Amino acid sequence: MKISVLLPYKENFSPIYPGAVSLFLKDTIPLSKFKKNIYVYGYTNLKKKLLKNYVNLKFKKFFFKSSSKSYIKKFLEHEKIKKSKLIEVHNRPNYIDELYKYNKNLVLYFHNDPLKMKKSISLEDRKSILEKTQLVIFNSKWSKNRFKKGLNINDFKNKLKVIYQSTNKKKINFKNKKNIIIFVGRLNSSKGYDLFGNAALNILNKYPNWRVIVIGDEPREKIIFNHKRFRILGFKNNNIVTEWFKKAQISVTCSRINEPFGRTALEASSTGCAVIISNRGGLPEASPNAIKLKILTIKNLQNKIEKLINNEKFKTSLQKKIYNSFFLSNKLISKNIDDYRFRLFKD
Repeated sequence: MKISVLLPYKENFSPIYPGAVSLFLKDTIPLSKFKKNIYVYGYTNLKKKLLKNYVNLKFKKFFFKSSSKSYIKKFLEHEKIKKSKLIEVHNRPNYIDELYKYNKNLVLYFHNDPLKMKKSISLEDRKSILEKTQLVIFNSKWSKNRFKKGLNINDFKNKLKVIYQSTNKKKINFKNKKNIIIFVGRLNSSKGYDLFGNAALNILNKYPNWRVIVIGDEPREKIIFNHKRFRILGFKNNNIVTEWFKKAQISVTCSRINEPFGRTALEASSTGCAVIISNRGGLPEASPNAIKLKILTIKNLQNKIEKLINNEKFKTSLQKKIYNSFFLSNKLISKNIDDYRFRLFKD
């Protein structure tokens, strides 16, 4: 029995610049009861891989030819050697039509807004997905509801399932946390980095015992903040990010866009941070007990941070509430994935 997991073309299944999809698979596959039968297929030029059971689909690129089509063709060459019992496609609805010609046992995962993805925007596209897959999986209820928009879903309701991203709750000592406010993610306006930076500068000027740590980069948009206690570390691997979360008191994810889920908020919750999020997309599902920003302004964000700084009892209570209620462990989510695999194989 073979289970093939097909990554999006260009998804980096490597410790160097891994995407959310890669981290999700890296965390859950080793805990699966099917782990010896799972093969992850992708494309990368990097030598280091996140798992040993990774197959790199190398092919020649041509200026006039679609790389995605060449990628699928290369994958199907492997399928002809040994056909999969199940193919799990991550975040690429546009792969389904071609794969369906060779294998009818398909599961599609959405990690982004379905209504903004090629071959998933129109009603006809989404009806086709439902007809050609065994199951469609979303990383939040918000994403699932986006997919359902305009559809009469009664005939297909058993095909739609939410499986959240996961991480493990980290062992922490709240007494060891430092006066650190942390921001992790792309340093652009879509992620609200401009809002965060301006609010953070006001905080640093007012509270000399606090400092700011920023982890991330953004080559396409330059938003600059300068302060001796405002430290930008650039991109760091997940292990280093986790260590900073464990040290931080407050974590901010103030995206302007509707995040389909929000891995940063998930990671911050697993390390006992007092989490502040924008009340958009799937972010409230990633950290249900977080402080939610209904109005995204510099002043409103600054007020929320100051409330935590000035009220130690409230801050500690919130940290422990978020930490103690955390349940999206890798073990649980891996089990949820295996449950549908067992059911599909049984059927």
